[in-house]
Amino acid sequence: MILTLTPNPSIDATMQLGTRLRRGLVHRPSSISQVAGGKGVNVTHALTLADKLSLALFPADGNDPFVALARQSGIPFHAIPVSEGVRINTTLTEPDGTTTKINGLGAQIEPPTRRIIEETVVRLAANASWLVMAGSLPPGVPTGWYTELITTVRATHPDLPVAVDTSDAAMIALGEGFEVAAPTLIKPNGMELGQLVDRDGEHLEAAAARGDFSPVIDAARVVVDRGVNEVLVTLGVAGAALVTAQGVWLATPPPVDVMSTVGAGDSSLAGYLMARAEGGSPADCLARAVAYGTAATGLPGTTIPSPAQLNLEETHVRHIS
Repeated sequence: MILTLTPNPSIDATMQLGTRLRRGLVHRPSSISQVAGGKGVNVTHALTLADKLSLALFPADGNDPFVALARQSGIPFHAIPVSEGVRINTTLTEPDGTTTKINGLGAQIEPPTRRIIEETVVRLAANASWLVMAGSLPPGVPTGWYTELITTVRATHPDLPVAVDTSDAAMIALGEGFEVAAPTLIKPNGMELGQLVDRDGEHLEAAAARGDFSPVIDAARVVVDRGVNEVLVTLGVAGAALVTAQGVWLATPPPVDVMSTVGAGDSSLAGYLMARAEGGSPADCLARAVAYGTAATGLPGTTIPSPAQLNLEETHVRHIS
């Protein structure tokens, strides 16, 4: 069973625009959808659609609309009650696939609730094959909370592999704690990798888009040298890179008509973990990750793909070192 923790879940509201977004004007979307989202929740959703055991842990009151949406989607979950409502993240998607997101702050997590979450993670981790901690951190928790959680979990489950997918201050704090508690796997995009190693993330992504992956590989190797076993870097239309102490693998994605990029990275992480749990080679794991992420971009809103929607045949991986 893969346990996911989403400290800052969201109701993902997606508005599909029929024309290009223009500031200051009134727009009427052609469609509107709402789903239970958040990085860890999306990972559990993808795993569940593939008939893999997973459980999503998140803070939300039992009567929150978010919980109803999670139940409606068939996502297995364990909710920790909080007094404030789950935030709403609004996505505006243009006809060419351009995605604009406006994310809410999230519910305040008070120290007693934080302790309950920590105790619950440790308890549920006893039956887990992986722990995935993903997304932004909500108000009320320290930026280094992911490092604290890794340390706490490993005190009782030292062999449990841990994956982390986050950004901004939480990503920087995670990097500062590598010497104390490095996760087994991280899944940054180019911008987040840049935050982690204090490099220009835009440069990393631009170079990859030109076909030059060396800046991304060099940055990822810094992270590996600091104790992270596996660095899975998602790079949009450029594909993805997997860097470990054993080597470097690059993947190019299959063709797709992009509808929305929301949830693509989470789907990639889910695909990688599925292949990893099945004993797949690094190339297999990377191919599954890219096929899942690409399939997600071809679906509207925060729609998580199923295995039947993957295009593995046109997902190409090469081992370069």
